[in-house]
Amino acid sequence: MIHDRSRLAGLLAFAATSLFCLGAPARGASLTTTIENVPDAKGTIRIALCRKDEFLKRSCDYRTELPATPPKTVATFPDVKPGIYAVQVFQDRNGNGKLDRSFIGMPTEPVGFSRNPVLRFGPPDFAQCAMQVTPAGGAISLRLITR
Repeated sequence: MIHDRSRLAGLLAFAATSLFCLGAPARGASLTTTIENVPDAKGTIRIALCRKDEFLKRSCDYRTELPATPPKTVATFPDVKPGIYAVQVFQDRNGNGKLDRSFIGMPTEPVGFSRNPVLRFGPPDFAQCAMQVTPAGGAISLRLITR
């Protein structure tokens, strides 16, 4: 009987110590994105943080939508897995949920990308917009391009 009690006490001590040694589950980074040059308060700002295979698509894992607030709108992405990403953003001025384009395919609503690449005859490629999200997180700023 004494042997069983000491064994039980040992198991309880081990279990309690094990619980204290367990750390909190790993959380992702927090990335704050500041969208500058928001021309007006029409519609919403749609922001997506995308991996290379998601870039320029609607399927990015990290997305948010906020009311447009000139001259800048700020959004934070919590719990982002560290890695290489690009931010793509547009101001959905008419609320139709998509980027409107002219008959030749040029955006008719303000757009922007991380690292502020120069847009010429089409969208930038991922490498022009790519940025590292570290475990510490961080903040970036980008400008909307209005035409």
